[in-house]
Amino acid sequence: MSIQARLQLRYPGFTLDVDLKLPGQGVTALFGPSGCGKTTVLRCMAGLTRASLGEISINGETWQSDTLFTPPHQRAVGYVFQDANLFNHLNVRHNLLYGQSRVAAVSRRVGFDHMVELMGIGPLLERMPTGLSGGERQRVAIARALLTSPLLLLMDEPLAALDLKRKQEILPYLERLHAELDIPVLYVSHAPDEVARLADHIVVLDAGRAVAAGPLKDTLARLDLPIHLGEDAGVVLDAVVAERDAKWHLTRVAFAGGSLWVRDGGHALGQSVRVRILARDVSIALQKVSHSSIQNCLSAVVDDIADDDHPALALIRLKLGDSPVLARLTRRSAVGLGLLPGLPVWVQIKAVALIG
Repeated sequence: MSIQARLQLRYPGFTLDVDLKLPGQGVTALFGPSGCGKTTVLRCMAGLTRASLGEISINGETWQSDTLFTPPHQRAVGYVFQDANLFNHLNVRHNLLYGQSRVAAVSRRVGFDHMVELMGIGPLLERMPTGLSGGERQRVAIARALLTSPLLLLMDEPLAALDLKRKQEILPYLERLHAELDIPVLYVSHAPDEVARLADHIVVLDAGRAVAAGPLKDTLARLDLPIHLGEDAGVVLDAVVAERDAKWHLTRVAFAGGSLWVRDGGHALGQSVRVRILARDVSIALQKVSHSSIQNCLSAVVDDIADDDHPALALIRLKLGDSPVLARLTRRSAVGLGLLPGLPVWVQIKAVALIG
């Protein structure tokens, strides 16, 4: 399955001009600052906004071309907004049944009971939307969208209106969707932590244009990324839980290029996980450092050096085997260490987030 969208749209003071070829599986994040065109892309995909010039096709099915425009109700998409937009006069069960009723019984690919279990909303079925928390409302909204058996799920900053506690409550359910359902997702966000945790592929938008696109791991490791992430610059690595130290409540996760000790998150041995390493938590030494509180010390090679947001700082990309890691240093430190591409070094990693 593949997703293709070539869109041109002009508003006063804003022009959207993108040509996207996206994988037809997993989660693709549309990422960028407010006003860059993320939501406009989603609305065009759903048919809620018509691009003046556009071509949209999903798995070979054309929804827009020079001679065709499929209206929203005829597009097999599910749409989840920032606000859950539930029907307040219907209880949760009937909100879900409304979504399911939009699809003929013979075309339903998502079961009611399966979706209720997947989103953990069984205890909520007889409750009214006004009595639900923000996180509960969004879980119901996601289940309702998926019960339409869409070819594509569109999610427009579904966690933006939630506080941190509710956001942490709903993220595991989004990860379950990612793991268990074979429905591609376009996920709009300006939150790097959400993107790092959920996305497989990323499109970076700026001023109405796609300035970078590719697999999440490769794209986050780019030093020429036009959208600078500041304190959130870093990489995401795929790893496997390799060992557990029960005495100290630590877990060792192995990846292509080494392994790291992290706080034990209760994952099973052999389980695949993601780790996020921020550039601000990585330091560089020319020799292996011992007798340090930082226990993650790995050999690496300097791959590239680039300017950071502030002239006093530099971003260094290093290779740990086949895996990239970013480090943020002062320019003075980088020059003092004589850092150049190809130089073997040791990296100390102060903090690692186990994110899935």
